Amino acid sequence: KPKRFFGAARNFEEGGSLTILATALIDTGSRMDDVIYEEFKGTGNLELHLDRRLAERRLFPAIDIRRSGTRREELLLSTEELQAAYTLRKLADGPQPTDFMEELFKNLRTTKDNNYFYHLLAAMVNK
Repeated sequence: KPKRFFGAARNFEEGGSLTILATALIDTGSRMDDVIYEEFKGTGNLELHLDRRLAERRLFPAIDIRRSGTRREELLLSTEELQAAYTLRKLADGPQPTDFMEELFKNLRTTKDNNYFYHLLAAMVNK
């Protein structure tokens, strides 16, 4: 039971939380890999999915922003940041996600701060 294991640190006086960084290889064709992944997926706070197509095009970090995210991000991000995250995911979900990411990386290199990036993102939306 993963949840019981991960909650074990809280069972001790002055116990804290348990931080584990783990990786899982999925889409291997092995049903067992998928079962293990699904079992542990519900216990994590952050899912970071990598995209092989981005890596093959040498676009790093090769993160699939459509599938990556954190739980309860509304508690961590400002309204503006949250809206930007939703917009990014929506834009990346288009017909050519790798082309979008390439353009995004190019634009990120030209921004000096997040505020400027939000304006650039708005311009991408209104194209």
